[in-house]
Amino acid sequence: MKKILIVDDDPDLRDAIKTVLQNKYEMKEAGSRDEVFQVLKGFQPDLIILDVMMDTTSTGFELSRELRKDEQIKNVRILMLTSVDEVTNIDFKSTAGDAEWLPVNDYLTKPIEPKILISKVEALLS
Repeated sequence: MKKILIVDDDPDLRDAIKTVLQNKYEMKEAGSRDEVFQVLKGFQPDLIILDVMMDTTSTGFELSRELRKDEQIKNVRILMLTSVDEVTNIDFKSTAGDAEWLPVNDYLTKPIEPKILISKVEALLS
């Protein structure tokens, strides 16, 4: 069974994601940067679903770059979720995959359509 780490400071959103993806994947969750590294000590995910705005407005961006530098998890797929596009009017999706700026595999904006989330997760894990 594929493993997913859901990283978001909103417990309701983490629960919603788990509900949408339930019974298909083994899932763990983290609500902060520090929790991510605690979970990763005993859990090797195949996919990380990562929010942008947590402790700060750029926590997810910083964390994605930090994860890519970690030898044990640098190749784990990352799906970034956020509403920061609406706040900043910047199209971050067009830069997804840029190794320096936004080293993620795909990007979804909130609110998230369950069917689209499932589709993105399945594509990233195939």
